[in-house]
Amino acid sequence: MQFSLECKKALVTGGSRGIGRAIALALAEAGADVAVASRKLPDLEKVAAEIRKRGRAALAVEAHVGRMNQIEGMVKAVKDSFGAIDILVNNAATNPSMAQAMDIDERAWDSIMNLNLKGLFFASQLTARVMKESGGGSIVNVSSVEGISPGILPVYSISKAGVIHATKVMAQQWAAYNIRVNCIAPGLVRTEFSRALWDNPDILGAVTSMTPMGRIGEPEEMAGAVIYLCSDAAGYVTGQVIALDGGKTI
Repeated sequence: MQFSLECKKALVTGGSRGIGRAIALALAEAGADVAVASRKLPDLEKVAAEIRKRGRAALAVEAHVGRMNQIEGMVKAVKDSFGAIDILVNNAATNPSMAQAMDIDERAWDSIMNLNLKGLFFASQLTARVMKESGGGSIVNVSSVEGISPGILPVYSISKAGVIHATKVMAQQWAAYNIRVNCIAPGLVRTEFSRALWDNPDILGAVTSMTPMGRIGEPEEMAGAVIYLCSDAAGYVTGQVIALDGGKTI
């Protein structure tokens, strides 16, 4: 029962596919009502339907988490519908450029930072205010192993390192309100978001050769740690980063 999320109200950004979808469905299976947010409403509605099939309430919210007015609207919509937000999973992210540090342009930098870091911070801030009113909650940020050790996506790596430090800052400052903030750092996972990497034989071979488990991850394998971090089983856990990478970081 320590892992039960019965009666909890959750919001997952980037919840229409990949890791976000897997987390949203796992939260529902653990007992939570779940709102999913992203830029494409038709895809969200499909996930919401899957959540309802699991016997939980669902809400699809069309929102660009890189834009402040849409973040505000997203949080308000979830609070108005569910009455509270007990869990926030900041999964939305982008990486529109494979350019290296010498070549990246300002537009790509701004696009990555606005969604991956600025949007994550303000989504957390606005949701934390809701959590404070109701006595607390749990926030889980989705970083990356590239935020722990630089990889082949330089600006993405910088943004994800920022996510890890933002997690620690928020955990430190919001613990007084019974808000726990933790982070998962996935390795290479088989999603559409990362297809350009795992669909490249050279990159896939390089990654798996450095991974003790000898393979990349699946979206569903990211969900268990999130359930733990959102549950009473992790009641004394905050400010932590869990690498879900098959051992790559070692």
